[in-house]
Amino acid sequence: MGWLRLGVRLTTFILFLAATTSIATALRLADGITRRTADRTPWARFCFRWACRCLGLDIHQHGAPADTNVLFVSNHISWTDIPILGSLAPTRFLSKAEVGQWPLIGWLAREAGTLFIRRGGGQARRVRNQISENLKAGESVLVFPEGTTSAGLTVLPLHGLLLKAAPESNTPIQPVTISYRRAGRPDHLAPFIGDDDFHRHLPRMLRQPPARVDVVFHPVVTVPAETGAGDLTRQLREVMLEGLARVHRGELDDGEACPVRTAGGPERPHLPSLHGGQQSPDQSTG
Repeated sequence: MGWLRLGVRLTTFILFLAATTSIATALRLADGITRRTADRTPWARFCFRWACRCLGLDIHQHGAPADTNVLFVSNHISWTDIPILGSLAPTRFLSKAEVGQWPLIGWLAREAGTLFIRRGGGQARRVRNQISENLKAGESVLVFPEGTTSAGLTVLPLHGLLLKAAPESNTPIQPVTISYRRAGRPDHLAPFIGDDDFHRHLPRMLRQPPARVDVVFHPVVTVPAETGAGDLTRQLREVMLEGLARVHRGELDDGEACPVRTAGGPERPHLPSLHGGQQSPDQSTG
């Protein structure tokens, strides 16, 4: 059954990549003809949704992304985090430079407006300035401040340099927690860590039944300019850890009468207090 599932999903995924490549090529040609850069956001979100379907992901959304531009800050488990989060919120991503070198996937990521950073390359300040410019232009940007992927059991310490783009551009931050589970337990297949390769990781995922993915959009917070990087990263990590713990305890499973707080109240909370916001019923997408 696993090999049959792999064959069907892999064929579907290849057809999806072909269709996405056609869309990206058409947009590039349209840019050349009109001498204007078309907005990729709605096309990217459409493609991300179909990517999640081809990958067989069972996505459950708790809370909602902000209705204004924000700096999304999420924990990081796998390369699949990008299509999942991109299908739920219109945003540009910051990704490691290695992804930009993947055949076809890297080109599609660049066409979708992804920003790339090379670890240890001294590019952090330049990328922070680029993120700040995107935020000032009214775009949302999503960063993974752990700096690497984890096994999904905890949230690694966060790096604060890139997060300072939020107060510099007078843009709020929305923390996000993502978690993968199978049979109620953390999924050991989803994490893309260590020396794993995309061409080996993808078939392992496609062979198995759908993983449940929980995405928690926490309340939006406004960061005062005087907030230190250490305080900011520590408190954001606590929020994300709390969300991860609630998912692992099953508190956010369908049927639970404990909705997740989300943005949308009349006022945004300010650091150091990260509490507040309205409650919103959970949503499920697949």
